[in-house]
Amino acid sequence: MGDLVREDASLPDGSGVSLDALIRQDAVTLSAQLNTLRAKLFPPRSTKQLRQFSSGEAAALIGVSDAYLRQLSLAGQGPAPAIGPGGRRSYALAQVNELRQFLSISDRRSYSPRRSAGEPLQVLAVTNFKGGSGKTTTAAHLTQYLALRGYRTLAIDLDPQSSLSALFGLQPETDLDENETLYAALRYDEHRRPLREVIRRTYFDGLDLVPANLELQEFEHDTPRILARQDRDAGSPFFARLSQVLEAVEDEYDVVVIDCPPQLGFLTLGALCAATGVIVTIHPQMLDVASMGQFLFMTSDLLEVVRRAGGRLDYRFLRYLVTRYEPQDGPQAQVVGFLRTLFGDRVLTNAMLKSTAVSDAGLTKQTLYEIGRQGAVRGSYTRALEALDAVNGEIEHLIRQAWGRVA
Repeated sequence: MGDLVREDASLPDGSGVSLDALIRQDAVTLSAQLNTLRAKLFPPRSTKQLRQFSSGEAAALIGVSDAYLRQLSLAGQGPAPAIGPGGRRSYALAQVNELRQFLSISDRRSYSPRRSAGEPLQVLAVTNFKGGSGKTTTAAHLTQYLALRGYRTLAIDLDPQSSLSALFGLQPETDLDENETLYAALRYDEHRRPLREVIRRTYFDGLDLVPANLELQEFEHDTPRILARQDRDAGSPFFARLSQVLEAVEDEYDVVVIDCPPQLGFLTLGALCAATGVIVTIHPQMLDVASMGQFLFMTSDLLEVVRRAGGRLDYRFLRYLVTRYEPQDGPQAQVVGFLRTLFGDRVLTNAMLKSTAVSDAGLTKQTLYEIGRQGAVRGSYTRALEALDAVNGEIEHLIRQAWGRVA
């Protein structure tokens, strides 16, 4: 074995470059290329912007007819739409929300789904420690769906790999400075910051983001040291910290969606303790199902320990969401049937379909709600969007049930 150890720690290809230096070099090269790509995709400011919504889309989001919106526009009531070729009217999402407020006053009925006094903040943790199970895709589309329908939504990227942040147009290594992730609000030392200071507005009106980068991993390193020292000056225990920091902003949001990392560490446990609802994503393959079984055993054991330590778990629902589903695939259909037999109604009725439309949108770091029909192949886009809306509508129904609202 000693012959395999190189004293200069360089690669055996004659380049004289050490592995850590080579990895750093590749990281810098990739980061620079991603910055260049972003500048090309989202000119002129290299930042993402949300498209306009047609009058028909705006009317559907609000819950009125397109003819009614046209009547308002012609009468000069409400926000003025942009007028395109052929007189086609379109609205920004902020204008859609203005229309909701305007119509609520003029029609004397509520067009806003926002929670009222007595309806608690809903915190949804999207989780599974199997990578590739669709957590980030689920979280991104769910937060955008809720924002489009008028809910004040906060997305929290809890994964140090920061895929959700990237989908929202951020490049973590260049767009975030030190202490600008959730770690800033959770840390145990004097550099701790209020959550409000690290929340960022997004290009979706009504949707804010707490971004992530590798700094989040520090919480996984700090917490064992605090536990080993039994440091009583560190404040609340790790499992209660996220729940407590959310209390400071709960009046500003209706729903919080947390994209958990693909591991069952201290960050994920904190999210599960803060959650009022849990969505476990599962790819319908037997290896993934077996992995999920281990995840459930570990989660149960750790949450029991947390409960004995004084943690408060208050779930309104636990649901399993089938992701990347191909209905024509016989083995996948058998796995889904197996899950439904085991868990019954805890498996969501609708599934996230595997779709080229989602993959194509991802090439430009976008979601189906962002690209619109004109930016995709119509057939595959329509099928994928219908499936997304069905899944997210089912989760929205669970949220409304948690508030005690009648369907």
